Amino acid sequence: MRKSILSVGLLLSFLVTGCSHVSTVRLQPDAVAVGPGLRPIAGIQANAASMYALFIPIPGVDLDKVINRMLIVTAKTIGADKIANLQFEIDPDGGIWALRKLAFYRSARASGIAVQVTGSAPDPQADQGPEPAATPTVSPMPTTSAPGTSF
Repeated sequence: MRKSILSVGLLLSFLVTGCSHVSTVRLQPDAVAVGPGLRPIAGIQANAASMYALFIPIPGVDLDKVINRMLIVTAKTIGADKIANLQFEIDPDGGIWALRKLAFYRSARASGIAVQVTGSAPDPQADQGPEPAATPTVSPMPTTSAPGTSF
């Protein structure tokens, strides 16, 4: 009897609060390549899950929470400027997947590498293509013609 009350209590606490977690791991800058001008600090993974009871999310999960409020906030807290190699996924919400909202859960996950920018800022006009080449000077064609020819 006491064990079933404990199980019900744990289930109710999950239903009320949901479940979210952020994991970080320190990275060695010379062991991980993230791109020129970037120094890796840490690998970060954020997970969140919520239960559904008759199509009502308790408390609800979306990519905004996982990416912006968990992953990026953690990266900024440890001194990162940006997130490199961002990957994310969330359980589908529509179609046949909507039946999961009867009494199941929905989860979302995001991960990336927290980096500090060390190099100079990239060229803001890099999208414009190469610089225009100088226009060559064209010498005019000779106007003299051979005797007996007319143009």
